[in-house]
Amino acid sequence: MSILVVGAGISGLSTAWALTKRGVPVTLVEQGPIPNPLSASGDQHRIIRRAYGNQGGYQRRIGAAYAAWDEMWDDLGSKHLADTGFMLLSQRLGDGGEVYRDGLIDGGYPFEDLSPEETADRFPFIDPSTIRYGVVSGEGGVLLCQRIASDLRNWLIVNGAEIRENTRVTSVDRSEGSITLADGGVLSADHVVVTAGAWTLGLFPELKNSLKTYRTAVVYLTPPADLREPWENAPAILDPGGSNDGYVLPPVSGTGLKFGAGIHRYQAEPDQDRIAKEGEGEQLRDYFAPPIARIGEYRVDDVVTCSYTFTSDEHFFASTDSKATVVSACSGHGYKFGAVVGQKLAEGIIANDIASARTWLEARD
Repeated sequence: MSILVVGAGISGLSTAWALTKRGVPVTLVEQGPIPNPLSASGDQHRIIRRAYGNQGGYQRRIGAAYAAWDEMWDDLGSKHLADTGFMLLSQRLGDGGEVYRDGLIDGGYPFEDLSPEETADRFPFIDPSTIRYGVVSGEGGVLLCQRIASDLRNWLIVNGAEIRENTRVTSVDRSEGSITLADGGVLSADHVVVTAGAWTLGLFPELKNSLKTYRTAVVYLTPPADLREPWENAPAILDPGGSNDGYVLPPVSGTGLKFGAGIHRYQAEPDQDRIAKEGEGEQLRDYFAPPIARIGEYRVDDVVTCSYTFTSDEHFFASTDSKATVVSACSGHGYKFGAVVGQKLAEGIIANDIASARTWLEARD
């Protein structure tokens, strides 16, 4: 058996890793360098956390995600995860912070409730007058994307996988198990796994009813001098409450302080608007007042654009037809499951049981 993997984001890299570990010859094809700064997983860091609101299937799968990452750390010889824990904030009844808290209660997972004053005492960058409560949990952290991608690339090369960077795929023949490259070359294998992220619809336009591509951005900030140490010791903020569908990743292990907001996204082609717009960093920053105090004192250092695929219900997507499997483990929350997604796909391909892998990925149980 031989496998072609198209796309070297975290799902593609992890699939190549899991197959290579199982002795399957793999060729991994990526349109840019690895890590690719334009990919959804090309940024500095991503969050892993237990809380999932009303998506209990993903909440229950976090244990498997951690186990897969641990196996990967053993292979890479380095742990690229900062165990910061996570925090939720609620500004108003029924907001994201409350929905996530309710999910933790439903799942029986422990957490600590904090009053507004207790939250601000522990985390002085929070304005206590703007929140109803805070929630903290030790089970969560920050995955260091660029280091993971670089180390996986090197591990794959050392362990015999073929890596083709800066090689664009123009089409996939599902019946033949082959791909055509931009230079006219054709590669064939027993099976093709397409993990092309936001570029999936360019290869499979017929999936437009299942997948939508959105453009968004994140901002990196320098906080006021007196708040730098509190931020360096802060948990990841999964939801700040209110209406911005936001998150914050603290500056750990040499990364920056990152703010992102779900309300900032809009439907776009993957290569559209990839240069940040004037004032976009300040706009992103200002979504977070409230609950972040003194937001105007935070200096904008960088704005990084991102492109994601989403399904309508934000569950992962997998489709198999003949000799090709198309996977989109994204919908804005795919990175934390990257290692285990690779394992499940490898297991499904080897056992000729992609249906079981798809059921696990969709997490509807």
